[in-house]
Amino acid sequence: MILALLVLGLKLIDSVLGKALITTFVVFCCALYFDLRYQRIPNKLCFLALLSGMVLQAGFGQWQGLLMACYAAGLALLLLLPAYYFRILGAGDVKLMVGVGALLGPQLLLWSLAYGIIFGVVTSILLVVYKVGWPGIKATAIRYFHCFVLRQYLKPDKNEAAAQRVPYAPALALGWLYACYLNPQVNTLYAALSFQIRSWIYL
Repeated sequence: MILALLVLGLKLIDSVLGKALITTFVVFCCALYFDLRYQRIPNKLCFLALLSGMVLQAGFGQWQGLLMACYAAGLALLLLLPAYYFRILGAGDVKLMVGVGALLGPQLLLWSLAYGIIFGVVTSILLVVYKVGWPGIKATAIRYFHCFVLRQYLKPDKNEAAAQRVPYAPALALGWLYACYLNPQVNTLYAALSFQIRSWIYL
């Protein structure tokens, strides 16, 4: 069904932005499935997103489009490497946004990341509370206090909030959706597509 929507969307939309948005939507749907079910995002999916972005941008903008896709992908890698280093994001999340960056370009990528971080704070807190409850959060706070007093790192217990693995793909997807919602070009494209679909329905 998702593949059928992708083919239909690509036929309906002739602009590079429209095709990029449809492809990004499918990529995020697949990433959400794998991240929520298996706690990992496949390398093949990230590579396909990167390759699709480069081919799509090169097809519309030739060398300039290809350079923009490479620039946006590199920008995503540069911005998210510190988050991976400090274990805020997993490697799959970083590679996913590298591919998404190639699809979207730098401007929409930056806003998607900014809103994704905000949503990530909220979703992470909610998921951690759901998994371990307030006792787990309290245990983590106490352990951090002990680390500060003793001036040494203490490994978290498996029932603590800090030990929980929180999937970040939902936050990144929400950030992308909100960035699209606020983007004037995306709104214009959506209005034109809605008008086209309604005209076909009432023919």
